[in-house]
Amino acid sequence: MKKIILSVVMALGLAGAVHAAGGETIAWDKAPDRVNDLPSLQNGAKLFVNYCLNCHSAAFMRYNRLQDIGLTEQQIKDNLLFTTDRVGETMKANVDPKQAKDWFGATPPDLTLIARSRAGHGGTGADYLYTYMRTFYKDDTKATGWNNLVFPSVGMPHVLWELQGDRQPVFETINENGHETKVFKGWNQVGRPGTMTPQQYDAAMADLVGFLQWMGEPAQNQRVRVGVWVLLFLAGFTLIAWRLNAAYWKDIK
Repeated sequence: MKKIILSVVMALGLAGAVHAAGGETIAWDKAPDRVNDLPSLQNGAKLFVNYCLNCHSAAFMRYNRLQDIGLTEQQIKDNLLFTTDRVGETMKANVDPKQAKDWFGATPPDLTLIARSRAGHGGTGADYLYTYMRTFYKDDTKATGWNNLVFPSVGMPHVLWELQGDRQPVFETINENGHETKVFKGWNQVGRPGTMTPQQYDAAMADLVGFLQWMGEPAQNQRVRVGVWVLLFLAGFTLIAWRLNAAYWKDIK
């Protein structure tokens, strides 16, 4: 028993030390729900192809599946395909994976299911991505020149910095359980501002995250619609079965 208690105490102490070493805490923001908003999903698809697909693949998604969000095959060909791609092909990254690993220290992950795989204690995978894409900041100590509040020491540079501009986080130091912790309070704009206002950039990231959510399960809206009809059918059949049961047993009683 003493060994168990000692192990628990040491584990708690280690957790506190790790928390203090991290030094910075930030809550995930709630991502807007836009998986049913077709114009939003279309804008998210455009952002994904223009900014994410350079390094990240979506190997389980085909371009022609984007017709499900209201795009025609011709629109996909004209606006979202590179000259060497075909509309029936999967969404593959433009960069060589070996080169990407040399540049960033790791192969950029496939993003097809990223919104479903990043859920945690802070919220859903969409909440994580929405916060992650909005919390990059300049850090000259890093190889890429960028860091991230949600993913400290991230190897990914801020590819959308021209839209958002250069910002620095503002923290307040508080004492929590005997350890000093930095709590995020906001942002200071430094250097050149982005081509988008903060509100416009947040809306664009909501569109991008909504598209990543949709891409993780393109049939989710259809599944929900079918589920509603199935429940209505079962409710009606239950009523019929109940009345048939009553009619069958009334003479026996």
